Amino acid sequence: MNCSHHRYSLTFLILFTLIVGGCKNGKPAVSEEEYTKTREKMVEVNKILVRKDRQLIKGYVERHGLNMQESNTGLWYHVYDKGNGTPAETGKIATINYKISLLDGKVCYNSETEGAKTFTIGRGSVESGLEEGILLLNAGGKATFIMPPHLACGLPGDNNKIPPRAIIVYDVEVLSID
Repeated sequence: MNCSHHRYSLTFLILFTLIVGGCKNGKPAVSEEEYTKTREKMVEVNKILVRKDRQLIKGYVERHGLNMQESNTGLWYHVYDKGNGTPAETGKIATINYKISLLDGKVCYNSETEGAKTFTIGRGSVESGLEEGILLLNAGGKATFIMPPHLACGLPGDNNKIPPRAIIVYDVEVLSID
């Protein structure tokens, strides 16, 4: 599963559509004023959605009696065991066992059926919330991360098992850091 690829593809598609479809006779179809107003409205909508997502996560954490912290980016995390092996650092290769589920408990992916996940930390090949969270751990570490959509698979989901704008729960065990 690679949500960042879908996010970049969607962003490219939107920008391409605006650029190609937005010009007529060399003039932009949308004035600078219209663009600014629309952008401001989109920023406000995003702020509302981020607050809504935070409330959903907070309710989930409270209902399940979880002891979690929230980072500045909106990642919720609980480190059960930091691990005593090699520390996770940008550029190193991490191999993890994992389970990804939705807030309703539905399991989307797990290493039991999909195999362990291996990725280079900091390359953007996994969810940005996983990139952030893995840096809290060493080899042997175990944690749970709850990722709002902007740190998970974003607006489109993963076009497979994770729906659009989904909040995901990531249970992680770091097998190795090389």
